[in-house]
Amino acid sequence: MNILIADDNATIRTQIRELLTESFPAAQISEAVDAFEAMAQLALVPSDVLLLDINMPGRTGLEVLEELKTHYPHTRVIMVSFHPEAQYAARSLRAGARAYLNKENVPDDLVRTVKAVMNVRQDVDSDICVR
Repeated sequence: MNILIADDNATIRTQIRELLTESFPAAQISEAVDAFEAMAQLALVPSDVLLLDINMPGRTGLEVLEELKTHYPHTRVIMVSFHPEAQYAARSLRAGARAYLNKENVPDDLVRTVKAVMNVRQDVDSDICVR
């Protein structure tokens, strides 16, 4: 499994990478600091899962979702943000994300969300939204 983490916060990227490496030791995990770098990396190595921050410099995660659906339809996008689900989850899912994860819940919900998205399971609970 190939996983790309696109977030401008190095601490968040490191935290997510460590959790994923522990739970998915065979996964190839790469990082991008913004949407432009994420798109460039996807062009070189398609990813099964893209963890995409909503707020990044340049283009936001929401701005690139349509492009991702068009050019990388098999990449499952999990939007990550500190914004409450009520504010962005439904919008992210309508725009093409497979799941929305609040960064405050990353340690508890990241692995479960990645597994749900990879299994293409439809699920909604109080902490994550997956379609």
